Amino acid sequence: MRDKEDKMAAYRKCKKLFQDATKVIPGGVNSPVRAFKAVDSEPIFIDRAKGAYLYDADGNKYIDYCLSWGPMILGHARTEVLTEVKKVMAKGTSFGIPTELETQLARMIVRAIGSVDKVRLVSSGTEAVMTAIRLARGCTGRDKIIKFIGCYHGHVDHMLVQAGSGAMTLGAPSSPGVPKDFTKHTILLPYNNTEMLERAMNEYKGQIAAVIVEPIAGNMGVVPPREGFLKTIRKLCTRGGSILIFDEVITGFRVKYGSVQDIFGVKADLTCLGKIIGGGFPIGACGGRAELMNKLAPTGQVYQAGTLSGNPVCVAAGIATLELLKSKAIYSGLDRATDKLCAGIGQALTERGVEHTINRIGSMFTLFFSAEPVTDYVSAARSDTRMYAKFHPAMLKEGVYLPPSQFEACFLSASHTPKDIDRTITAVQRAEL
Repeated sequence: MRDKEDKMAAYRKCKKLFQDATKVIPGGVNSPVRAFKAVDSEPIFIDRAKGAYLYDADGNKYIDYCLSWGPMILGHARTEVLTEVKKVMAKGTSFGIPTELETQLARMIVRAIGSVDKVRLVSSGTEAVMTAIRLARGCTGRDKIIKFIGCYHGHVDHMLVQAGSGAMTLGAPSSPGVPKDFTKHTILLPYNNTEMLERAMNEYKGQIAAVIVEPIAGNMGVVPPREGFLKTIRKLCTRGGSILIFDEVITGFRVKYGSVQDIFGVKADLTCLGKIIGGGFPIGACGGRAELMNKLAPTGQVYQAGTLSGNPVCVAAGIATLELLKSKAIYSGLDRATDKLCAGIGQALTERGVEHTINRIGSMFTLFFSAEPVTDYVSAARSDTRMYAKFHPAMLKEGVYLPPSQFEACFLSASHTPKDIDRTITAVQRAEL
């Protein structure tokens, strides 16, 4: 009883804030996963953040491994980024007219990603995906899109689909409010399955406008591509005259400076970006070959627009972030720190007899409570979500904040120190499971 009373006291203000929020915000949150339902809990409310740490409304401090779902690769409230943001804010926050900063950020992206000649800035990753798909359809004159089960591409209507009764079916809406006509042209296939992809490309020959994929899946937890998976997609798209879209909203500038396309030796036709290129501010981008990008209005007939696209404050934060990320030492340091953390977590759980699998690439990873390898949505879904629902609040009690869902990625920042890593490993050893 005493433990329960102490716990309630530790989150008394957060609990009151959540109760207040539910009266004026659906579910009390502005994005569903923030509700903590997947971990059988109620959300904490954050008051401030600095470096690798979050501080909630009750004054509790946490080592943050969610990092606003990935963007804060330098850590929270990085001085160099905020300095540039303040300079721009003093001049005005939105003009709806071009600024030189937009060109500067676009040029940095073009120089960093070899497959990108031109960039259209938007306000979110969802908008970037919507733009890429509309552009692919406009350029090919085709309607059908292939996506992979477990990959999330924002809440665009034709991407909110669930699998049908067969292994290779046209999608059905996975949310009320999405008309069946919007998803009937979306084909769902298992991630990392080249055989099913080839069958689909043959069955719908001449009808596929685009194949969209997270080159490293990050929305069923981190799931790397199997050897040859991405190269097979590239080959089949080229052969079939379809556009290959890489959704790198998570991976762009996260695993390395630029795109993971360099790592896997595959060039996408269109690349969707977000998160890190805004340095903590809302932004997105769609980029690709000039011949495709020039099809967008006003030079082409494919319409896309946005009042806050290229917002100067967001762009300034992105430029400052990318300037700092040009240092290769940041990525090598992140890789070493994440490797040490994952090894320590794995050892601690093994010593406690807890079955687990850790998938990692660079500074992004997911701990699955599963004894088997996780290579696709089916194997991810077999992990023990009840154990994760115990693990999350136990780690929170130890001062470590993880994503409030088994099926999300954890991230490290350049602000995480060796002491933070050691403290996190100790927390895993001590967590009440």
